[in-house]
Amino acid sequence: MNWNELIEAAGLLFVLVNPFLLSIYLLGLIRRLNRKTFQSVLIRGSLIATAVFIAFSWMGDRVFNDVLHVRFAAFLIFGGVVFLLIALRFVFHGPESISEIRGDAKHLAGSVAMPFLIGPGTVSASILVGARLPMLPAALAIVLAMTAAIGSLLAFKVLHDWVSVRRVDLVERYVEVVGRLVALLIGSIAVEMLLQGVEKWWQSLAP
Repeated sequence: MNWNELIEAAGLLFVLVNPFLLSIYLLGLIRRLNRKTFQSVLIRGSLIATAVFIAFSWMGDRVFNDVLHVRFAAFLIFGGVVFLLIALRFVFHGPESISEIRGDAKHLAGSVAMPFLIGPGTVSASILVGARLPMLPAALAIVLAMTAAIGSLLAFKVLHDWVSVRRVDLVERYVEVVGRLVALLIGSIAVEMLLQGVEKWWQSLAP
């Protein structure tokens, strides 16, 4: 097993999962849930996402063609629409607005997994990991990346709770400024997904 390739593959997925952006996506949960509940929701959501990523790494884009019978372009376009809606809610209503689409805490794991963890970027990265590595090393790379990402989020939750007790004004300022700046980035990513999807669709029509 080539450890350098394994680490590079895990790093690619970690970057695309992006714990910093996730901390903004999930800010409503971070502020609303206690540490134990948040940890439980996050771990269950990450287990769902990890299983999906491993499946995609093993099956590749055959999942779309042979199992789901949809084109990857359609997945990109729909993912772009979902994230564009999320970005618009962020811009106009702030991060707390997303809590409205998640429901009660006991049902949050699936909502965290999709669309925040499982998206066009992370699915594409999983397929690429599977193309680079054999089955077991690919699964190990995905587990390592997800463990690092979830560990980072849990550390952010601890830091948030510690700072919010001492400097509520600082946390509120951070949420307001960074949340809306990241919303612009989320919107840009969403538009890029839509453009990539349309581009792949157009290429599929070419003779």
